[in-house]
Amino acid sequence: MAKNIDSFQHYFFVGIAGTGMSAIAQYLRGIGKNVSGSDRLFNKDNKMLIQEQFESMGIVCHFQDASGITPDVDVVVVSTAIEESNVEYQAALQKGIPIMKRSELLAAISVSKRTIAVGGTSGKSTTTSMIFHILQENGYSPSLITGAGLTALQKKGLPGNAWVGESDWLVIESDESDGSIVNYLPEISVLLNIDRDHKEFDELIELFSTFKKNTHGRFIVNADHPVAAKLSEKPEFDFGANQGVGFVGKDFQQKGFEISFSVNGVPFHIPVIGKHNMENTLASVAVASAIGISIEDSTKAMTSYEGIYRRTQLVGLKNDICVIDDFAHNPAEVAAAIRACQQVGKRVFAWFQPHGFGPLRFMHEELGEEVAATLRSEDEFILSDVYYAGGSVDKNISPKIVSDAIQAKNAKATFIPDRSELTGYLQSLYQPGDVVLMMGARDTTLSDFALEIFEAIK
Repeated sequence: MAKNIDSFQHYFFVGIAGTGMSAIAQYLRGIGKNVSGSDRLFNKDNKMLIQEQFESMGIVCHFQDASGITPDVDVVVVSTAIEESNVEYQAALQKGIPIMKRSELLAAISVSKRTIAVGGTSGKSTTTSMIFHILQENGYSPSLITGAGLTALQKKGLPGNAWVGESDWLVIESDESDGSIVNYLPEISVLLNIDRDHKEFDELIELFSTFKKNTHGRFIVNADHPVAAKLSEKPEFDFGANQGVGFVGKDFQQKGFEISFSVNGVPFHIPVIGKHNMENTLASVAVASAIGISIEDSTKAMTSYEGIYRRTQLVGLKNDICVIDDFAHNPAEVAAAIRACQQVGKRVFAWFQPHGFGPLRFMHEELGEEVAATLRSEDEFILSDVYYAGGSVDKNISPKIVSDAIQAKNAKATFIPDRSELTGYLQSLYQPGDVVLMMGARDTTLSDFALEIFEAIK
């Protein structure tokens, strides 16, 4: 497949509404390519918001029925979620139209720019957005391709996960879950952490080692993470536990919905929650410094950082009860989100919807251990049935295995199979000063569900 994105003029995306696909589609449209695509969720009469946003950009939208696979399409782009039996995949084959994987296309885009690639099993989207924001605020005019919408871009009426700047700098989120991270050749790379998520440690270390090898400039590593630190030649950032680290974060505090800390003695105040966001900021400052932005200029930029969609995002506060929505889907992320909310509320009611039977089977033991160790005696963890996105999969596992494991460690956990019963359950429990934390991934209705929980507060 061609390595040059200018080899094609008209790109068609199968499943264009997906987070990874939509970002690349917007970027290509922004640089002047013809872009069209389909999604099984599109509807002519009752259009999704992202469908309307695409059409306003000049991206032509189709239902996923092969009607958009026309002779003027130069290449069809698919993600790993699209099987060869897909009607549009087959239509492309029959018409002799080249088929390109999403990861191949992103790799081709990254080669065309001075790319900053952010990797790790947790925190990628947030760190990518922070780096973009610091560069943007300091006049570097970067481009962006990431996995979550930036609030600042969404306020412009955009999906928020892509932007075309005027410079050669491009900030991308690099995904290890499908192995595509090995395709990129970035100028600067970040490795935040390596935790068991989707893949075993040996495979993850191999992937991230290749990521390091393919980086032709700076490889910036979190020295505080014991597994990630093994891939570091020169530790770049941590919380002060290692000698010779370039960027050290200290004096962390969280008050309400703001965190404060220092980086090499320079104070930071950021309107987000969670100690994990200090770690993400340290990584972003290290990248910014590598391209010539001072720590002082980074901290000025971060005072106006507005966060990203569904990352410890405040849904609302009513009657002194707070609802927070988060994309957390692996044990480390779930625990980090709970810890962040514990600094906000007297009690945390943390609800989680597992994002597939395979992931639940893979991580249920660690999830139970992490959550049980994180919960305070007054907190409660609540699970509902697995989100099933379709396909052939072994469904012989229930989230109850996690709640049972947490209860066995004398922490509060409840299994409520039907999530529609969550509203009534919470209404019988929460009091002023409590936080309701909603967590889960892949299910596109989760943000609406979090809003529904908030609106039901009496």
